Parts: sequence; structure tokens; C-alpha cells
Amino acid sequence: MVQVPGPPCGRHNPAVGALQSIHASCVALDGFAILFTGPSGAGKSDLALRMIDAGFVLLADDRVELDHAFATAPENLRGLLEVRGVGILRLPFVERAEILLHVGLGASDSRLPESRRDPLTGAVSLRLEASHPAAVARIRAAFLACRGVYGWHAGVGDS
Repeated sequence: MVQVPGPPCGRHNPAVGALQSIHASCVALDGFAILFTGPSGAGKSDLALRMIDAGFVLLADDRVELDHAFATAPENLRGLLEVRGVGILRLPFVERAEILLHVGLGASDSRLPESRRDPLTGAVSLRLEASHPAAVARIRAAFLACRGVYGWHAGVGDS
């Protein structure tokens, strides 16, 4: 891949206290994570499964423990993913990763959203519908931009 100059997006937010447990799912790749939040039934686990199918690794499902910008799974849930209509499966998992991207599930942002950061982690934050056919591709593109592989010209990660 061609490297595009620019800093990675997610950075430690010193204003946030240590260790919070939130209702979310999280996947990781190469030590960096994507955090999915939204109401029950929004598609967090399903989207995590689709991201795993695209090459990411499970970090946590249902509950995520946040320590500033770092995510871990509660010990009793490590490696477990709920797959609706199938059951709860045990998968390979990552123990800890820095959150670079927060994806809030629900109504999508505008076509070209303003720059935004997640107040809990300091990560770039975007909103989209989990069921959109291009959801995985959009999330992967934003993740690669957060890692500096792609460059932000405008949008949620543009600062």
C-alpha cells in the first residue's frame, strides 16, 4: 500500500477517567481497534461479525471495558460473540488495543459529516446504519484513514 502522510487519528483523552464498562462491541487489527456503540438490536454484534469476516479480530462483544483510549473485554466474555440465529461462539480474540475509530450505529451522518471525536476515547467518531450494504467498506476506509494509510481531505477525521 502507498502511505499517505498524516497522523493516526485516535489519541489518548486525558480528561477521561480510567476503566469504564460500556455496552458495545469492538474489533481490532494490528493493535488498533474499532468501537461499535448503539442501542440494543442496532447491529453491533452483526457488524463485528462482518468485520471479522473482512479480516479483523474480535476484541469484545456486548461489553467493552475502556481505559482511556484502550479497549479490553471483561474476563468472563473474552472470545465470545453472539451470532443471532446461530448461538454464542468462541472465537480467537485480541486482549487489548487502542481505539482509533468509534462507530455509532443508527441514522447515518450527512453525506460529508463534520470532523468529530468520541468524548470517551478521543477517537474519530462517525455514525452509520449497520445494515447498509457498504457499511464494512466505509468503516474499513475510515479505519485506514485513521491509521494514516489513506489521507483525510474532508469528513469526520479531518482536523
